[in-house]
Amino acid sequence: MTDVAEFTPRLDGLVPPALAVRSAKIHLDGLAVMTDIGFHDFEIGTPQRLLISVEVWLDETAAPDGDLAAKAWNYDHLRLEIERIASSRRFNLQETVAREIYDWIAARAGVKGLRVATSKPDVYPNARGVGVEIASFSGSAP
Repeated sequence: MTDVAEFTPRLDGLVPPALAVRSAKIHLDGLAVMTDIGFHDFEIGTPQRLLISVEVWLDETAAPDGDLAAKAWNYDHLRLEIERIASSRRFNLQETVAREIYDWIAARAGVKGLRVATSKPDVYPNARGVGVEIASFSGSAP
């Protein structure tokens, strides 16, 4: 079997320096989890839908060699770990669940910047959601 990479045209030296890749990011947007969260009496013991989004800026900007899954971030692992954290216990505050997710991701090798956002979409009938966001930088990117 022939490696597909053998037939991939290489553009080495043809991409202008102004268009060089300067950052690489993976993201997981709006992951819906059921979480026992909130400090009001009617919230305690009643899991609510929580939407979680993460953006992970990577140290490495080059694409993995040879299109091998082993060289890339495992999105399934990221999703499963966020679900595990969100369902691991009862939370009073979105800030707390966001911080636990943040700390877990920040401890992974290769992370250069990070943003974690949470939102309760079912709190106010006239709003898409209410939530928090924490990041390792101010502005739009590290």
